[in-house]
Amino acid sequence: MGQPIAVRTDFAAVELRRLARRAKDSDQVRRLLAIAAVLDGASRAEAAKVGGMDRQTLRDWVIRFNEQGPDGLINVPAPGAPAKLNTEHRAFLARIVDEGPTSPIHGVVRWRACDLIMRLHEEFGISVSDDTVYRALKDLGFSHVSARPRAYRQDPEAIEAFKKIFHARVEEIRRSLAPDTPVEVWFQDEMRVGQKNKLTYRWARKGSRPRAAHDQRTQSTYLFGAVCPELGTGAALVLPFCNSEAMQLHLNEIASKVSPGAHAIVILDQAGWHGAKELKIPHNISLMPLPPRSPELNSQENIWQFMRQNWLSNRVFKSHDNIVDHCCYAWNTLIDQPWKIMSIALRDWAYIGRSI
Repeated sequence: MGQPIAVRTDFAAVELRRLARRAKDSDQVRRLLAIAAVLDGASRAEAAKVGGMDRQTLRDWVIRFNEQGPDGLINVPAPGAPAKLNTEHRAFLARIVDEGPTSPIHGVVRWRACDLIMRLHEEFGISVSDDTVYRALKDLGFSHVSARPRAYRQDPEAIEAFKKIFHARVEEIRRSLAPDTPVEVWFQDEMRVGQKNKLTYRWARKGSRPRAAHDQRTQSTYLFGAVCPELGTGAALVLPFCNSEAMQLHLNEIASKVSPGAHAIVILDQAGWHGAKELKIPHNISLMPLPPRSPELNSQENIWQFMRQNWLSNRVFKSHDNIVDHCCYAWNTLIDQPWKIMSIALRDWAYIGRSI
């Protein structure tokens, strides 16, 4: 047991008790009351009992009090082990993850934890665990997400050019219409739905690999769909074939859903049946083809993804009629949620407002 030491006297016992009443840290309160008891003349054993500690612990806190005052009686978290990745390491990690791997050089098409650990060791000679890398990536603002598909040999300049001239092309169409004719922007596409269906992500226990039935039969149908994101409405047909005849039926269906007195600009890709010579474009529709290999400009693609993930995937369809029924159910459920169509499909570059 160490020898008793004197307590600094620039704080009176009354003042320490007043500080204890205001303190929010319960441990600081106990220590203040114990030291106040010492200043009142209580024995070290009695003062230690007031603070719920032994005499040696009281002595240690008296030393802290003498050096730092009342603030020294608050627990200070232990600094812990120094971080294995410093600022330089983290900057390197962020840079290579942003750039991504070059498969001929690095031998992988995506970074795994083991690859990043190897790169850190090659560059800095340090060894870290998977968890250290994962925590660092999370702190740097990265998350493990699926990549957005990009068409092969895509022309980014053509995509940006389309966005920039979109409003000019809308203006050209508007000039050919009667004055004050409202213009609506629609996105159109087709989706094949069949018995050879997709499996999607699902919640499951950690470490498990859930199983789902995957049909290998080949009956299928086509869902022709189009949405107007600004109005949250759409038009669709379930058809057995994907050809110009089916496209004509869908254009007629879209024309029937356009607001009375309005004109629809239908944005669509350059599939052969979209530009067939035998198509008769309804009078209240104008077609605007997208640049080649640019599916991300067509927000109907995102509508298909949402429908598959929520209503059409992870299923075994009993028959062709069963496929049609599920397609109708999925589309009608979507149409009953106009806010969902607006959220998924609205694009800033394609928004023209109802007043144009």
